[in-house]
Amino acid sequence: MPDVSTLIKYAWLTFGVVWLAAAFTSKRTVRRQSAGSRLTQLALGVIAGLLLWGDIPHMPFLRSPLVSPSPLTAGLAVALTFLGILIAFWARFFLGRNWSGTVTLKQDHELIQSGPYSVVRHPIYSGILLALFGTVLVHPRIGGFLAVLVAALTLRLKSLTEESFMIDRFGMQYLEYQRHVKALIPFVW
Repeated sequence: MPDVSTLIKYAWLTFGVVWLAAAFTSKRTVRRQSAGSRLTQLALGVIAGLLLWGDIPHMPFLRSPLVSPSPLTAGLAVALTFLGILIAFWARFFLGRNWSGTVTLKQDHELIQSGPYSVVRHPIYSGILLALFGTVLVHPRIGGFLAVLVAALTLRLKSLTEESFMIDRFGMQYLEYQRHVKALIPFVW
């Protein structure tokens, strides 16, 4: 049986392949987020990646473990990573052709409120953050946990841009949806 790190790598590889393949099925874009907004998200994503996988000079404390790896953390790492990726796939399936890797409005854009979107407004982001947290548990270091926080900030900023697009497009219907469904964590936030 492959080790935990290998399982996690295969999970993320599968995620990347599915995400890339699905990108070719989206509707035509009619509105796109600003370049500045996108660059901010990309820069924060690079910072999160460096914190997670990089060896940042003069900051060895980032590689310091917060907890000792154990069979429990290894099992939890695999379970959370796989569950998070499955949630993201499920949400991506429900979005269908409305999906985009950047913040956009699509031609004939629909407001999806079923499936995982009846539980949280941004289930793809919830799934990605859960999977990222699981990944960090393989080697639970300070830098990894900081990476999750930076990723959460990045996705929150992206979600705020998305929500302004949705309010512009759907008005009161989206505001009502916001009142009843939390953003990222069911019943909490």
